Amino acid sequence: MLKVGVIGCGMIGRDHIRRMTEVVTGTQVVAVSEAMVENGRRVAAQYGCKFYEQGEELIADPEVEAVVVCTADDTHARFVLRCIAAGKPVLCEKPLGVSAEECRRIVDAEMQAGKRLVQVGFMRRYDRGYRALKQQIEQGAIGEPLMIHACHRNLSHTHWHTSDMTIKNSGIHEIDVLRWLLGEDYESGQVLTVKQNRSASAGLLDPQIMLLKTKSGTRIDVEVNMSSGYGYDIQCEVVGEQGTLRLPDPATIVVRAGGARSYEIYDDWSKRFIEAYDTEFDEWARSLAHGAPTGPSAWDGYAACLAADTLIRAREAQQPLPIELPETPAFYR
Repeated sequence: MLKVGVIGCGMIGRDHIRRMTEVVTGTQVVAVSEAMVENGRRVAAQYGCKFYEQGEELIADPEVEAVVVCTADDTHARFVLRCIAAGKPVLCEKPLGVSAEECRRIVDAEMQAGKRLVQVGFMRRYDRGYRALKQQIEQGAIGEPLMIHACHRNLSHTHWHTSDMTIKNSGIHEIDVLRWLLGEDYESGQVLTVKQNRSASAGLLDPQIMLLKTKSGTRIDVEVNMSSGYGYDIQCEVVGEQGTLRLPDPATIVVRAGGARSYEIYDDWSKRFIEAYDTEFDEWARSLAHGAPTGPSAWDGYAACLAADTLIRAREAQQPLPIELPETPAFYR
């Protein structure tokens, strides 16, 4: 049984604690940490585990064998680096850091430690729809992929959401999963801004379109829309030489009533990817039982953040820019 400490007891942190307690059979949450102390103490009492005000104290607890980081983006690197120094595996929610430079420090620290310890929470890779897409691509079902059309639509956004977060906090899922889907790195990228949604907060660029080109020439366009007004909707179509592949919608019942045919569209990510999260944590625990995490690596987190940083600069420059990712170190191959 893997004894886990969770840093961050917000919405996603609580959901992961529930998941590791009630769904995943190989994990036990033994400690939690939360900056909002009263909330953290309530969660600890609910699950019968220890509470720490500081994440560093939780990492230092000898009973904690592995750590899950679910805190604000700007604290991720700090806790991950502390876990590496302590020699403890860590699953960090995306993004791995707030800049490519932060992520590179994590990569360098992990390589210096000489063992893979870090996994990044890119749960799309565990979704059965994306896995089916990847299998079909690798089997050559549609020939070489030529284009990908994708969208990431939220019902609405938080009041603190920024134009950069659209790319680095939301769109980063597409940046990672499409790189993984095609099995190749990006060559260049740019961002287009279009007619703006009046439902968006003042000053927020919404929607934005990310345009990416891979090393082999595959072209990708991703609409990232934080104010769709109708639900949480993730779409992906791969256009190949001999056909197309489309990500299936979630399996929900079709209703015929009142002169209409309809099905439910979820309103947030937690419902859309609940099975993917369950699979992610189950496979993470199983991989640690065999010695090291096998999911998205610190290098994957670095690659995604580097691409996101470049896309933000490209949006400001209003032109495509090269995505200059170094060659993948042998440590991560």
